[in-house]
Amino acid sequence: MSLRVAVLASGSKGNSTLIASAKTRILVDCGLSCRELFRRLHAAGEDAHRLDAILISHEHSDHVSGLPVMARKTRATVFMTGPANDAWGRSCDDSDLARLELFSAGHRFTVGDIEVTPFTVPHDSADPVAFTFRCDGVKAGIVTDLGYIPRSVSEHVRGCDVLVIESNHDLEMLRTGPYPWVVKQRVGSRVGHLSNGTLADFFANDYDGSAAFVVLAHLSEQNNHPEIARRTAEAALQPCRNLLHNRLLLAAQHAVLDPIRL
Repeated sequence: MSLRVAVLASGSKGNSTLIASAKTRILVDCGLSCRELFRRLHAAGEDAHRLDAILISHEHSDHVSGLPVMARKTRATVFMTGPANDAWGRSCDDSDLARLELFSAGHRFTVGDIEVTPFTVPHDSADPVAFTFRCDGVKAGIVTDLGYIPRSVSEHVRGCDVLVIESNHDLEMLRTGPYPWVVKQRVGSRVGHLSNGTLADFFANDYDGSAAFVVLAHLSEQNNHPEIARRTAEAALQPCRNLLHNRLLLAAQHAVLDPIRL
């Protein structure tokens, strides 16, 4: 095994994904309680006490709510950008981390035998990033919480063997759904969340088709439906799909996605 990817939770109520090699274990985001993260890591066949690092993509609560306790209960070093750390510190009374490393978007770093590349995404937070991970020639990407896909993001995810990418909302469901108008505007903006249609446009026009697995993530429970997201993505991916590439999976809010091994 070069890399293992296990989406523990994905959605507006909490996000977290495990990236693991034979030697290294990285948790990307901590949007569930520590107890629930321990439980889901166990369900994915992992021991939380063996985590080497916790990476934070941005400071919104569905990505950091479990961070203070998780950082205390494990030996993992927390990695986040300086602006994200500052913004989180202003909103959290329990933000004193014993093991903290700051990074900047565009600057690679390593955790154990995994090379991490953080890159900027368009989202309404202090300094939002997405990540790619490389180990022994295998590349995985986690790209959520972005309003659109700029060329820079498209370039970063080229060559991914596993691509976890946002398919947050269906535009018509968002338009007619229960959210207040100001929230609808925020979700649908260029610093909000990625719609099914925008992701499909990326798949049809800019995606290189390299991934063995594509995972649709951060689906809204109010403004999307798994089958709508699946059908929209499948139609756009159809020209480049085969038995070895672009097997389509959907991440869930309330259950661990079966780990992907490459």
